Amino acid sequence: MSGIAAKLQQNRARAAGIGTIAQAVKFLNQDYEALKRECLECGRLFQDDMFEASASALGFKELGPNSSKVRGVEWLRPKQLTSNPTFISGGATRTDICQGALGDCWLLAAIASLTLNQDVFARVVPPGQSFDGDYAGIFHFQFWQYGEWVDVVIDDRLPARKGELLFVHSAEGSEFWSALLEKAYSKLNGSYEALSGGTTTEGFEDFTGGIAEVHELAKAGPNLFKTIQKALSWGSLLGCSIDITSSADSEAITSQKLVKGHAYSLTGAEEAEYRGELTKLVRIRNPWGQVEWTGPWSDGSAEWRQISDSDREKLNSKAEDGEFWMSYSDFLRHYSRVEICNLTPDALTDESVNKWALSKFDGNWRSGSTAGGCRNFPNSFWMNPQFLIKLEEEDDDPADNEAGCSFVVGLIQKNRRKMRKVGEDMHTIGFAIYEFVGKRNVHLDRNFFVRHASAARSETFVNLREVCSRFCLPPGEYLIVPSTFEPNKDGDFCVRVFSEKQAEFQELDDPVECKVPEIDVKESDIDSRFKNLFGQLAGAKDGSGKLGLVEFKILWTKIEMYLDIYCKIDKDKSGTMSSMEMREAVEKAGFSLSNPLHQILVARYSDSNLTIDFDNFVGCIMRLECMFKTFNMLDKDKNGTVELNMMEVSVLVKMLVMQPTVHVYEGKTFLFSYHLGEFLFLNCTFM
Repeated sequence: MSGIAAKLQQNRARAAGIGTIAQAVKFLNQDYEALKRECLECGRLFQDDMFEASASALGFKELGPNSSKVRGVEWLRPKQLTSNPTFISGGATRTDICQGALGDCWLLAAIASLTLNQDVFARVVPPGQSFDGDYAGIFHFQFWQYGEWVDVVIDDRLPARKGELLFVHSAEGSEFWSALLEKAYSKLNGSYEALSGGTTTEGFEDFTGGIAEVHELAKAGPNLFKTIQKALSWGSLLGCSIDITSSADSEAITSQKLVKGHAYSLTGAEEAEYRGELTKLVRIRNPWGQVEWTGPWSDGSAEWRQISDSDREKLNSKAEDGEFWMSYSDFLRHYSRVEICNLTPDALTDESVNKWALSKFDGNWRSGSTAGGCRNFPNSFWMNPQFLIKLEEEDDDPADNEAGCSFVVGLIQKNRRKMRKVGEDMHTIGFAIYEFVGKRNVHLDRNFFVRHASAARSETFVNLREVCSRFCLPPGEYLIVPSTFEPNKDGDFCVRVFSEKQAEFQELDDPVECKVPEIDVKESDIDSRFKNLFGQLAGAKDGSGKLGLVEFKILWTKIEMYLDIYCKIDKDKSGTMSSMEMREAVEKAGFSLSNPLHQILVARYSDSNLTIDFDNFVGCIMRLECMFKTFNMLDKDKNGTVELNMMEVSVLVKMLVMQPTVHVYEGKTFLFSYHLGEFLFLNCTFM
């Protein structure tokens, strides 16, 4: 019941706009304004009991309570660290972000990118916060998490040793927005140590809500320059970097003044006529505001004197703020990768830029029901969640030889950083895309995937939070199947599709139906042998509510039918069914169930090895039939929905499960409305 309630509550919240940029979800139900007001009224500084200033906030292993790395750590407020702390002084800049004793350089590179876009920065770091005036030791920050924005409240007690901040800090030591941002992000992920190791794209996405793709320049496709141009015209954030070969290379400056292991921004991509040919150029910015490329097309180089005045004016070659041009060919030669963060429509305030169409679905993999593994496991791959996308319109401005529908697919696994403290980490994930052939309201079975090859797929299966790839396919309908590499890996995920044109997107799942045939038996049709057997088992009837002869004959007939199904489905003759065979057996018995219902049945009726014996199979089928009949009886208007008050819910659950958990509120009447799927989900959860 709690699962249904949570799902309905989430749907209502989304319908009310909660989770958007304008109305972020209050993380852990902490209201920044209310907590700050309470502190000011009481004359005390905020202490966050949801993320206590203690060893548990630091970590669980390398930074765990018994680690030597946390000895001598004390939690101090900025006013205890310096006499005149500031939140932001003279604007947020890269020098506000110096790494401490935590391996989260990926996060710091993403934070540095925030300082280059004031609109994005203001969303993540709400303005008006300071250590002056109404200071109460409380701050808040906003992050995107799997489809919704959350507002995270923290106190300003920061881990320090010998009067110096342990983790992120500003160069001069008196500016604290970056240290407090890191703390808020640590709270969101469970601890500081949970932030160790990651990719810049993860930070990009959590700061923008966008979808980030990475292009390795050593194997750049022929259309990458066009992709970069399009991304810039669509308001995307672009970064680029040069790999290091050793720790000594970090931020080492090459002979042509490029910095290794350093996060640059890519801000322009144009073409200019040079020596009678069009030359591709890219504009790059060093966040330092200095140290610029000195090769061809750098400021003042000879190339600028050999192009037209109009091209020179358009390209604005005389920037002095760390921004410079270089040829696209030199860019490919010197840089290692470019990262493109495509922004959601609601994140773009500039009406002059194009906007992506966004489609999103949440899903999960559950052992034995929807965690089928990759295509290497054909007997179970089909059990994974399936999503249909319909692409109808081709791109307006296609790249050379690539007419079609462009879209980006991102598959994110949720909340895996939080699970590090219990010994788990990222799953290895990916997805495959198939040309769709079939009915829209049916979960495709094994036969489809055995007979059809994929039309596209993620570049690789990888143990990162997100797998993201860009595609261009002809108009049509396509099936996206996200999966872990191996079967039976539990996890929650979010799949997003950014398309240049509007696209129809839906999850494929079986309808919830019962097609069990009625068994009509008359007492006169029952042979004498069966009557004698019933007499031996039942004895004299005493009106106690036990089964009568006809009812027992119907039950016996059904058990024979279920035994026949069980024996046919149990192909390996093990005497038990696997959870995959269970799904097929339930369908053979006459039931069509959705993925969530299959998950519940496997969780309830299988053993630790995900197998189901005959007794449990019969009990499951009987209860399913009972629930369908009960729903049809309650659905008096035959509109597919039943309404129950609290007492009726209590009686119903008692009847179906014999051990209800019901909360009764005196003096109030609660009316619960359930469609068939919700009704079954509610009762299957308890049965």
